Order: sequence, then structure tokens, then C-alpha cells
Amino acid sequence: MNLRKAVITAAGINQRALPLQTFVDRDGYAKTALQILIEEALSAGVEEVCLIIVPGDRDAYRQSAGSHASRLHFVEQLQPRGYGHALSLARHFTGGDAFLHLISDHLYISKKTTRCAQQVVERARAENCAVSAVQATREHMLPFYGTVGGRRVPRKNDLYDVENVIEKPTPSEAEQKLIVPGLRAGYYLCFFGIHVLTPSVMTMLQEALAQAPPSQGVGLTSVLARLSKQERYLALEVQGMRHNLDIKYGLLLAQLALALDGADRENILASLVELLASRARGGI
Repeated sequence: MNLRKAVITAAGINQRALPLQTFVDRDGYAKTALQILIEEALSAGVEEVCLIIVPGDRDAYRQSAGSHASRLHFVEQLQPRGYGHALSLARHFTGGDAFLHLISDHLYISKKTTRCAQQVVERARAENCAVSAVQATREHMLPFYGTVGGRRVPRKNDLYDVENVIEKPTPSEAEQKLIVPGLRAGYYLCFFGIHVLTPSVMTMLQEALAQAPPSQGVGLTSVLARLSKQERYLALEVQGMRHNLDIKYGLLLAQLALALDGADRENILASLVELLASRARGGI
């Protein structure tokens, strides 16, 4: 499987500014979320990155990419027709190749020496099929994520054959259609925001767009559900954590997670203890 290209979707009207936010990374350097995401992709062997953006955002994104700007290709989503439509706009960039796909409003922290995207790419190459990263997620978080159902691959504790995919299911729907044997009660396998997708996905997206009214949005989840019925499609429980920037305190929590996983961990912990102690004394 040739995996040299990545696609990052960043055309959501409410999320477009998130990749431009500045963080202090694990090594103590100030970087934009976009730089951190591009480095996530590069760690997996990617050489070129296509960004799907809102018209007019090109200069801001190029500047925010820093030294990685030369690797970028830009495609503008002229009509807000949904996530699937945005991804489909990269079809000329990806050509007939499989590709890595990341969303722009998440940051990822690995629990291993290999980064999260690298874990997914390595498994996709080994299994020679599409692979989506997933994370065991509590039931109350289902409204935020696409969720998969399936069965564990024999002798592989972190890998699942995907049999069903539903976008933001209700708890009752998940209990009926997305139970995964062996997963602890009250948890479901929700998307992590990293995928390796085969060329079939682009074909299916084009077909879905051709069938939908021009004013109707097209998602990705229904296409992935269809993919699970037509070819081998796996879910990998990644050794890491996703941090959604687009929730309340998401930017703050992502920065804390980066800091606590990095070189300044002890200083950050000391500062947090001092802050809590000050509040307890009534100092704040």
C-alpha cells in the first residue's frame, strides 16, 4: 500500500480558526495546531498534504504551516455540502492511491514512541486495507462521534473487523447495533479522527454526491458503512488520546495534555498545585 499523501479537512465554518491556534508542544516549542497536525502526518511517512479550506483562508494556513508550507496543496470548498463533500474535493490530489486522512479540530498524544497516525498507517500497510483509528469511549460521548460496531480480529486485542458504522448514534441505537464483544459495558468504539482510506472511498463519495440533491450535504460515515460491506475495513484501537479542540475548554485541555506529556511536565504540575493551593487559601 502506497501511503505518501494526507488529506486534512479544515473547511468547517465553526472550526476553521482552530488549526491556526498556537500551542506549546511536548518539547516546549510554540507551534500552531496545524503544524502539530502536519508533523503527525509526516511521522507516518507522508510527503505531501492537501488541505481542504474555506475560500480566502489559504494565506493564513500557509503562514501557520511554518516550515512545512512547501508540502501543502490547497483545495477550496466553495459550497458547504458537508464533511464527505469536503473530503471528495481531494480526489485529484490522491489519484488512485490510498491516503491518510486527519481532521483539523483534534490533536493527538500517543502513549507509545510511535505517534498515533504512524500506528494507523503501519497497521494499514500490514493488513493492506482501510483502517480507522478508534477509541473506547463512554456512552455519554456518543453524540460527538461516529461509532463502529464489529468483532475483534482473532489473536489481535486492538484490531476489529468493522461491520457497521453510525454517525452520532443514540445510546439505544448503539446498544442495538454497535455492541462489540469483549468491550467493557457502557463503552463503544468511536472514531479517533485518523483514517487510512482506500481509493474506493473517493469513488463512493462521488456516487453519493451524484445521487444527493445539490442543496443537501454529504457525510463520510454512511460511505464508511458502505465500505465495510464491500471490502475489508478494520478499526484499530490506537494507543493514545484524542483531544477535541471544538468543545468547551477544548483548547485549554489540549494544551494541558501536551504540557503534561512533555519536557515541562514537572513545572506544569508544580504550577497547577500552586494554583489549587492558592484557591484553597482564598487567594483567587
